[in-house]
Amino acid sequence: MLLAGVAKRYGLRSPWVVQDVSLEIRPRMLVRFEGRNGTGKSTLLRLVAGVSVPTKGTVTGRPVTGYVPERFPPALPFTARDYLMHLGRVHGVPADVLPARVDACLDRFGGLEFAGVPLRKMSKGMCQKVAITQALLPAPGLLVLDEAWTGLDAEAKAELDAAVAERIAAGGSVVFVDHDPGRLAHLAAERWRIERGMAVRVAADASAEPATPPRVAGEGMHVRHVGQEPDE
Repeated sequence: MLLAGVAKRYGLRSPWVVQDVSLEIRPRMLVRFEGRNGTGKSTLLRLVAGVSVPTKGTVTGRPVTGYVPERFPPALPFTARDYLMHLGRVHGVPADVLPARVDACLDRFGGLEFAGVPLRKMSKGMCQKVAITQALLPAPGLLVLDEAWTGLDAEAKAELDAAVAERIAAGGSVVFVDHDPGRLAHLAAERWRIERGMAVRVAADASAEPATPPRVAGEGMHVRHVGQEPDE
């Protein structure tokens, strides 16, 4: 997947939130974006996930993508299982395996017990487990996680860590943001810190487990912050 000269603003006369992003995301690659609130991280993740269209530039070669947004909409008129069945069909999961996949994924994160509960009646943690489940329904491709660990109990956080490692081992790619600086620190990652209007590459931890090929990726990526994005 390739982002080439990607930029985004939320209106013809609005300031640019991210600008001039060029980045290749390869199979088996883990990418982390770091930085203070308001630097454009969530906007950049939406562009990577394909839920937002760039104002400038192109995004090509995006594989099947699962996305956990920073804010999951809990007021949807569905039960957890109905919502996940719908998203599974959207992702193209075969009908004969979809119910079992939904239940297995919910069960993994401790959410099977509230599969029949309407989303509007769920707590933040319950909704987050549903959001993660829908993102993991597609086959390995690209997984985009925006603060996906927030609101989870310790056991569910550990399961999500394991799911990320599994997705990479199966040939997929993972791009994420998280407020915990130690999140997935045991896995080698391409780390980028957005500061002073640029995305500066952070040196990898030599003690981390290999999660990507030993090639340098994403050289020449630039993010310029010239305005506050609406929601992070």
